[in-house]
Amino acid sequence: MGKHRCGWCKGDSLYEAYHDEEWGVPVKNDDLLFEFLVLETFQAGLSWITILRRRENFRTAFDNFDYKKISKYPEAKILDLLQDEGIIRNKLKVRATVSNAHAFMAIQIEFGTFSNYIWQFVEGVSVKNKVLNYKEAPANTTTSNAISKDLKKRGFKFVGSTIIYAFMQATGMVNDHEIECFRYNEV
Repeated sequence: MGKHRCGWCKGDSLYEAYHDEEWGVPVKNDDLLFEFLVLETFQAGLSWITILRRRENFRTAFDNFDYKKISKYPEAKILDLLQDEGIIRNKLKVRATVSNAHAFMAIQIEFGTFSNYIWQFVEGVSVKNKVLNYKEAPANTTTSNAISKDLKKRGFKFVGSTIIYAFMQATGMVNDHEIECFRYNEV
């Protein structure tokens, strides 16, 4: 018998490694928070495994998710990205990544770090839910609604409540591992 994992990741080694090592682990590092924000932006309307399989391509295409560099992308770089078959070539999402980099840095100026800003919504502590089956986890919550609304007010794009809730799950702001999952009490 192997370890009990959340049902959503079973059967794919990349998915299982992501689940076992990253998903739900609290992230307070701004660089990694921005990476997850970008990846969740591109995930909108697609499956997470699609994004996960292209993650290294995204890293290369977007300069290791360096928001300072991304905020300065000239039009020529944006057009190059739209031709890059290794990523999702969605014009609105590529442009949103550039504008979100600007908004991200504005939050850093106001709050010291993006982490300070985003984690205040959960009082700095991961919310530990009691999910029996991953299919029962919510798609959004009042907290993700509030974050989404505030981010939009600050100029962010592709930050709807469902995207933000997925971001919260990925970055450990909420622990939605199934109760029987071996990671539930570890994160």
